[in-house]
Amino acid sequence: MKKTSIKTNTYKIRLAVDIGGTFTDGLAVLTPGGRIWVAKTLTTPRDPGEAVTTVMVDLLRQIAAVRADAQPEVTEVVHGTTLVTNTLIERKGAKTGLVVTKGTRDVLSIGREIRYELYDLNLEIPKPLVPVELRLEVDERLDVEGQVVTPLSAAELARLTGEVGRLGVEAVAVCLLHAYVNDVHEKQIAAAIKKRFPGLAVSVSSGIAREIREYERMSTTAANAYVQPQVAEYLDRLDSRVHKLAPAAPLRIMVSSGGFTSGRAAAETPILLLESGPAGGVLSALNTARNAGIDQILAFDMGGTTAKACVAVGGEPLIAHSFECARVSRFARGSGLPILMPSIDLIEIGAGGGSIAHVNDLGLLNVGPESAGADPGPACYAQGGTGATVTDADLVLGYLNADNFLGGEMKLRKDLALAALQKLATRLKLTPTEVAWGICNIVNENMASAARIHIAEKGHDPREFAMVATGGAGPVHVVEVARKLQIPRVLATIAAGAGSCLGLLAAPARVDRAWSSPTLVKDIDWGHVAKAYAGMRADAEDELKSAGAGAVKLQWWIGVEMRYAGQGHNVSVNLPWRTIDHGMAAALLKEFERCYRQLYGHLVPNAAPQAVTWRLTGRSVVKNHKFVWGDTRVSARAVMRGKREIWLPLKRRYAPVPVYDRYSLKPGTRINGPVILEERESTLVVPVAADVRVLPDYTVSITIKEF
Repeated sequence: MKKTSIKTNTYKIRLAVDIGGTFTDGLAVLTPGGRIWVAKTLTTPRDPGEAVTTVMVDLLRQIAAVRADAQPEVTEVVHGTTLVTNTLIERKGAKTGLVVTKGTRDVLSIGREIRYELYDLNLEIPKPLVPVELRLEVDERLDVEGQVVTPLSAAELARLTGEVGRLGVEAVAVCLLHAYVNDVHEKQIAAAIKKRFPGLAVSVSSGIAREIREYERMSTTAANAYVQPQVAEYLDRLDSRVHKLAPAAPLRIMVSSGGFTSGRAAAETPILLLESGPAGGVLSALNTARNAGIDQILAFDMGGTTAKACVAVGGEPLIAHSFECARVSRFARGSGLPILMPSIDLIEIGAGGGSIAHVNDLGLLNVGPESAGADPGPACYAQGGTGATVTDADLVLGYLNADNFLGGEMKLRKDLALAALQKLATRLKLTPTEVAWGICNIVNENMASAARIHIAEKGHDPREFAMVATGGAGPVHVVEVARKLQIPRVLATIAAGAGSCLGLLAAPARVDRAWSSPTLVKDIDWGHVAKAYAGMRADAEDELKSAGAGAVKLQWWIGVEMRYAGQGHNVSVNLPWRTIDHGMAAALLKEFERCYRQLYGHLVPNAAPQAVTWRLTGRSVVKNHKFVWGDTRVSARAVMRGKREIWLPLKRRYAPVPVYDRYSLKPGTRINGPVILEERESTLVVPVAADVRVLPDYTVSITIKEF
C-alpha cells in the first residue's frame, strides 16, 4: 500500500538578542522577505540568560500567531551582550594568575605612569586585575628579533606549574617579552599548564594580542583570562537554552569589530565581546544610511545606561585597535584598563535613560555616571527607584507617553517622577520642570560636545554629516543633539528601539588578526611578511568556517600601523588584499602619505617610514537589508493620537504638538515639526521646526529648520 506523505510548510527565521544594561531586546526576521517582529523585556542582571529566553519565547509566539499554518525553522541566533563589560567594571571575574618573563612582574602596576587628571591630589588609579601575589616570573628570554637568549628549561617548566598549582587560581594569563615575534615559549608554558591542570582556563598573549606595547598586551591578556571562565559558562548555558527553543540553530556571537563569530571562538577569546551590543547599533545605522544613499554619518545609540557615537565615512565605520574599559573616571581618558583589540571606534558620549541626576559638591545639577539600570530602574517605573533619571525628566517634559510605554505593557508613573525631581528642585530652588529641562539639556549638551570633539579628531566637520539614531532613548534626544552640532539631517531607523538587533542581523561574519614586527619600510623582508600573512589567513579562514561563512564569498584587507621612525603614534593604512611582495612597498608608502597628510596637513621631510604592526581582516560580503513589519502595527491610514503638551526648548515653554502612531504614516508622508511619533519600543521627538518625511523603508528623515 502506497504511503501518503503529509507535507508540512516551513519558514525560516533568524533571531537576534541583545542584552543591555536596562532592557534586553530581541528581533526575528523572516527569510526571505525581511518581515520583522520585536520583543523587549527588562534585563535580568542575576541571570542574563533568563531575559534572553523571555524575548525568544515572545518572538516565536508572535510569529506563530500570524503563521499558524506553518512550522518555524530557526536557522541562526545572533547574540550581543554586555557580560564582559560588566564583569570588568564590577570586578566579578575569575581569580587569575599571570605568568611573565623574569623581571617584568610589576609591568601591570607601573602601567604608563600617566596621571589622567594632573592636579587631582586624590587621583584613583585603576587596580590591576591580577594582584602582585598572583604573578609568577619564569626564567626565559627572547630578544626583540625573537631569538632565544635564555632557553626555557624543563626544570623551569616543572617549577612553574608547581607554583601555579599553589596559587589556587581559576584562570592563567601568559604574557612573555617579545612573544608577538616568537610564541615558542608561551606555547610551551600553555601546554604544560593545560597538561597538569586540564580544567584551567589559559590565555596566551600571542593568541590574544600579538602586538607590541608590553603593558597594553599584558593588560589585554589578563582581562581575557579574568572573564574567560564566566563567559564560557554563560555561553554554554545560553547555548543549551537556545537549543531548547531552536534545536537546529547555531549560536553566533557579535564581536566589537562589527561582525560575528562562533560561540566556540567567543568562549576562547571573550575580550572580543567588550563592545558587541553598541557595535550592533552602528551596523544598524549604516544599513539605514546605505538604503537612504548617505555615506557619511554619525551613528548615535542611546539606551538605558549609556549613549555612544561613531563616525562612519564611505559607508564603513572607523576601527580602533586599542581602547579603554572599566574606567575609574567614566569620561577621563587614561583612567581605565587598556585593551588591544579591534573595535568599532565608539566613543561613550553621555548618559542613558536610567542615568541618575544629582547635585554636586559645588551645588550644581549633574547627571550620571550612576545608573538606575533595570533594577530598580527610574522612579517612574515604580519598582523602588527614587533617584531622578533622564527617563523621569523626559516623562515630565511630555516627551514620553505614560500609558504607551512598551505599547502599554508597562505603565509609567508621572507622580513618582515629579516626586523624584522635586527633591532636586528643593535643593536647587527651582521648579520640577526647570530641573527636568536642566537634566535633558545637560545630557544633550554633554553628548553634543563629546561628539563634536570626536568628529574633529577624525578630521571632519559635523555639518557635513547626517545623524542616525538607534536605541530606546536615541530618537527621544537625537534632534536636540543634532541641532547643537549643527547637523541638518537626522534619520530614525525602523524598529529604532531594538536597533542593535537590526545591526546583529545585518552583520557579516568577521575575523581580525595582527602581528607586530617594527621595521623600516626599506628594510622589510617581504618573504617573511608573506609567510606571516599565510599563517594568519589560514587561521582566520578556519574561524570564519566555524562561524558559518566557509561557503560564502569573503573579502580580505591588509592593514598596517605605520609611523615615521622615532614617532610614538601610528597611522592606520588599509589596502585591499594583494600579493605580498616587494612591489607592495610603493602602494603602502603612497597610502601612508595620503593618510598622514589628511591627519596632520603635511609630511615629515627626510623621515624614514616604518611599518609597526601588520593586520588582516576577513569578512563575508556586507549586504543591504530592507526590513518590513511582520505584525499589525502598520495601519491602512494615518493615526493621530491627539495632541500632547511638550516642552519646546527654543520657546522655553510647554505647547501642544500633534502625536502620531509612527507606522501609520505611509512612505512619502510629509509633516512639519514640532511633532511626536510614537512606536512600541521608542518615541521620536521633534521639538523644533523641521521637515519630517517617511522614506520607502519606513525610516523617518528629519531636516531641521531651526538651529
